[in-house]
Amino acid sequence: MPSKAVPTQRQKRLGHELRKMRVAAGMSAEQAATLLGVDRGKISYMESGVRTISEERLRLLARRCQCDDEKYVAALVAMASTGPGWWDQYRGALPQGMLDIAELEASATRMRTTCTVHIPGLLQTTDYALAVFRAVLPALPEHEVAMRAAHRRRRQEVLASAGAPPIVCLVHEAAIRMQFGGPRVARDQLEHLVAQSERDVVTVRVVPFAQGAFPGAGQTVLYAEGPTGQLDTVQIDSSHGPEFLHGAEELTKYRAHLDRIEDLALTPDDSRAFIRAIAREL
Repeated sequence: MPSKAVPTQRQKRLGHELRKMRVAAGMSAEQAATLLGVDRGKISYMESGVRTISEERLRLLARRCQCDDEKYVAALVAMASTGPGWWDQYRGALPQGMLDIAELEASATRMRTTCTVHIPGLLQTTDYALAVFRAVLPALPEHEVAMRAAHRRRRQEVLASAGAPPIVCLVHEAAIRMQFGGPRVARDQLEHLVAQSERDVVTVRVVPFAQGAFPGAGQTVLYAEGPTGQLDTVQIDSSHGPEFLHGAEELTKYRAHLDRIEDLALTPDDSRAFIRAIAREL
C-alpha cells in the first residue's frame, strides 16, 4: 500500500531520480518490477514518490542500471530512509509547500538566495514575519498568521544547528527599504539582519538600486545544494505557492543568475555599512 496519499517534495524527487536512472539504462518498468520482485504498479508508486524503496532494492536497481556513483547512490539511500522531521507537526495545518521548504533547507549542504522585496525568511524577526503574513490575500485568520510565524522561527534553527549549511543572501536595496510592519519593525529587522550577517555561516550582500537591471529581477529564489550536484534544487516563490525545479538546464540557468547577482552586489562589509545607514534613516 502507498505510504502517503500526497508525497512530499523529497519523496517526489527520489521517485524522479529512480525513474531517471531506470530510463537512462534503457530498463522498462516491467523489467524493474521483475528485478525488484514487485508488481508493475509498485514501480509507478515508487517513481511518483508515493511508495518508499528499501536500501537493498535501491542499491540493486543502481547496480543493474550501471550507476557507479557511490556518493549519488548513498544520497538516494539517505533520501529513502529519512524519517519525519519537526515540520511534520504542521502537516495538515499549513500548506504542504511550507513544509517542503523547511525540509529542503534542513537537507541542504549550502544555500544561496536572492530576495527583491523582502528579507530572506531565515533572517526575519518575528514581528517582521508577522507583518509579511498579515499582508497575504485573502487575509489569513490570526491563529494561522501566528502558526506561520512559529513555523518560520523553527526553520531558522537550521542555521544554529551543528554542521549548519552556509547561506549567501543577495538582498536588493528595495527589500532593505520596504517597511513591513512600519518604521520600528523595519529598523529592528535591519539591525537583526546586520547581526545575523556577522555569523560564520551567514553572508549578506546588498544589490543597490544603482546597479540597475539584473537577471531574475523580482523573483525570490533559493538555490539549495544537495550532497551531490545532481541533487541540487531551485525553489521559487510564487503567489500560488513555492515551485521546485531540478532539471539540469534549470539548475545551470539559476546558478548563472546567482553568480551574476553576486558580481553586482556590494561586499559583505560594505553591505553592513549600507544596511546600517538605511536603519539610521528610520
